[in-house]
Amino acid sequence: MNFIAVLDYDHLDNGMFLTAFARSLSRRKKSGIIIHSDSEYTDRLIQTGMMREDARLRAIKDLNHRLIALFADQGVSTIGVNGHQKSLIKLNEGKIEINREQVQRFPSQPMLLISGLAVSEESDQPAPLPLPEMAYTFQQQFNIENIHLFSMDESSTVIKGDFPKEIIPNETEADFLEKHVPGSFHHFSQKVVITTPDAFGSGDE
Repeated sequence: MNFIAVLDYDHLDNGMFLTAFARSLSRRKKSGIIIHSDSEYTDRLIQTGMMREDARLRAIKDLNHRLIALFADQGVSTIGVNGHQKSLIKLNEGKIEINREQVQRFPSQPMLLISGLAVSEESDQPAPLPLPEMAYTFQQQFNIENIHLFSMDESSTVIKGDFPKEIIPNETEADFLEKHVPGSFHHFSQKVVITTPDAFGSGDE
């Protein structure tokens, strides 16, 4: 696996972004890991009467299926899996544990789409993971150079030359964070690459 791409809460409810991202994947020559959690779809499920915990789990699982279909429409072969399946990811006393052997059994060519659900050792039930910790754990386990985040500013897609940009979020100016960095990563203390679908598709790191 050659990269980690993070699809955050806000981007997962943005159809235009997701289509642009799927197209960018089709232009990538090397495979990678795409991780995601839930979106505003969770709140829409809650409005139907579901409990928040159940709605979030349902949203994450549904999004995994929807993303696979979206990527397929752009000719991107993707293996989709929820992190709790086959005990791929476990959450043990707050620590994320990844089953390396299980991940390495997947074919190397297609993209690997993994949802932020882990098996909780305490309850033996699926538990949502924070994306920053999940991304960093995968990066360390598989020695992947870059974690890619996508700018929150929709106009950044048409601004040439500004991206990709390497930053350490908790050392970055507040204005830049608010404009470009997903909220869950504002206090992240490791290097990330902020990019756009166009720059990501060209393979610019």
